[in-house]
Amino acid sequence: MTDTITKHEKTLSAVIHASTFSKFFIPFGNFILPLVLWTANKKEYAFVDYNGKQALNFQISLLLYSIVLGIISIPFFVGFLPNVFDFDFFGFHQLNSFNLNFDSDDFRFGSWMIPVGIAGLLQGALFVVNIVYTILATIRTNEGQTFEYPITIKFIK
Repeated sequence: MTDTITKHEKTLSAVIHASTFSKFFIPFGNFILPLVLWTANKKEYAFVDYNGKQALNFQISLLLYSIVLGIISIPFFVGFLPNVFDFDFFGFHQLNSFNLNFDSDDFRFGSWMIPVGIAGLLQGALFVVNIVYTILATIRTNEGQTFEYPITIKFIK
């Protein structure tokens, strides 16, 4: 980037990064708002063009990673579903006894919980990475520095 980045370019780039937080209020806002801001200003400002691409590539990458994690965990949930409709699964057949005795042999949430738990932890890690690096990108671009997100696939070049 050039050394003559105007305040307007810095602010606009920071707003593009920060606008990805709109996903908490608007469905797909993390794609729509940065895309609108980027496409409206990418021809005028090289710094805004660079940051718009970075923000969109990062959001698309995180969406792809989340979808892959979800697809990986689906077979474990599907294997669990037939047991949900078995009324003995939750011990409903013993409702009249009022005996709250828990035995580890009766615990039917077997080893299928391990991959689902790992997928859940990875989803949480992606959420934290999204928050932390978006804040860092917003701050750095507002200062006029270039910022490159980690774990990003370059869909838009």
